[in-house]
Amino acid sequence: MFSTADDNQTPVTIHVLQCERELSSDCRSLARFELRGIPPMVAGAARIRVTFQVDADGLLSVSAHEQTSGVQATIEVKPPYGLGDEENARMLQDSFSNAQNDMAARNLREQRVDGLRLLEAAQAALDLDGRQLLSEVERIAIDRAMETLRVLLNGLDHTAIKRAADSLNRATAQFAARRMDASIQRALTGRRLDAIEV
Repeated sequence: MFSTADDNQTPVTIHVLQCERELSSDCRSLARFELRGIPPMVAGAARIRVTFQVDADGLLSVSAHEQTSGVQATIEVKPPYGLGDEENARMLQDSFSNAQNDMAARNLREQRVDGLRLLEAAQAALDLDGRQLLSEVERIAIDRAMETLRVLLNGLDHTAIKRAADSLNRATAQFAARRMDASIQRALTGRRLDAIEV
């Protein structure tokens, strides 16, 4: 299962790779195709199922299906001739030799992506409701947590990035609760209790 990375993203590029490594840059590219027509929604809301099937002739079929809208795309990948037993063995050995470094690199990239998303969401919330719902002291604490995360995103320590993201989440928890309360209050304003469906 995959999702979108940006708000209102309607196409997604699927990159099919061959390898046992964690990073795409260390793998062999087999094919690329696009899934188009995904309905605009917030980043991460789309649910895209990617499936792989290999037939008896070694033909690989890759399909992508967005679950809410039903849009789908498929590509067939011809057998990758030219890879002998030695090449396959070398690729497998590389994956074992580099497993620890590959996992650290993957963790770093994942934490950076998560950290950037968190910063974007926090900044958007501050821009909309920061003045109304935060005291100056609370705003300074959130700004400091955001700056710490921004600085650490440029480093190589994925655990430090994770700790900074967790710290920002804690710093914004009360703000998020106030935003939710304000949103509910706006939705209920002017409505009769017996007109609200539960």
